Amino acid sequence: MKKLINKAVPKTIGALLNASSLVSSKYAAAKALSLFATPRKGDINEKQATFLTSAKKEQLNYNGFSIRTYQWIGDNKTILLSHGWESNTARWKNLIELLQAQNYNIIALDAPAHGESESKEFNAILYSEFINVVCKQFKPQIIIGHSVGGMASVFYLNKYQLDSLNKLVLLGAPSEFESILKNYTDMLSYNSKVIKSLDKLIEDSFGSPPSAFSTAKYSKSLDVQALLIHDKKDRIIPYGDAELIHKNLKNSKLITTSGYGHSLNNDVVYKHILDFLNA
Repeated sequence: MKKLINKAVPKTIGALLNASSLVSSKYAAAKALSLFATPRKGDINEKQATFLTSAKKEQLNYNGFSIRTYQWIGDNKTILLSHGWESNTARWKNLIELLQAQNYNIIALDAPAHGESESKEFNAILYSEFINVVCKQFKPQIIIGHSVGGMASVFYLNKYQLDSLNKLVLLGAPSEFESILKNYTDMLSYNSKVIKSLDKLIEDSFGSPPSAFSTAKYSKSLDVQALLIHDKKDRIIPYGDAELIHKNLKNSKLITTSGYGHSLNNDVVYKHILDFLNA
């Protein structure tokens, strides 16, 4: 029964916004975009908060939004960790402990509207600006991004220069924003009026249509040693996205896993990362 209710909710919301579009497609699109960009989870729970007390916390700022950063100080190279949708810095706990054992200087940030960072809504473009602020402060030599954190990292690197960077790791990263958006509009069964107005709203808000925002396309501009890890059974981001990015990202290696899902929170995955970092 619970699964039936959960499946019915998106359809009900979609039907309401479809009806609203008959009166005002702009209103329906604005509500659709807000719904799309608002995470349902990502807050820090008690157990996660306990782990995060081991870090040195700092607050940075982007256009009035507070950015929460965490640092585990080490004498090795500086690594920046960027988590994905509906998560927070604590998702990196297992990897952080492995990196600490090798004395890496570890920096992590909470994404917009996640953890202790501000913003009511989340998108990869805003996230990339948060990452830019953090990189200016800490100048990492390595960036590791999971899911949309990987996408936002590539968006950042395409727009800005980071002379200190020499290695990039993308874990389960999506390639095409347009595909993510289509999955959302299909799930809620939006009509053509809502979809057309939503596309226009995104272009008006961010300066380009949804099709322009592409990890694979932006990867063409990068000249950095890169490691991509993606699971064949990832139900969130298709494996084909990794192949697209790998095709366009010079000097990249793609490792395929099976059975670790989208999270890739696994010791085998972390061994691949450490081998890459220490090579």
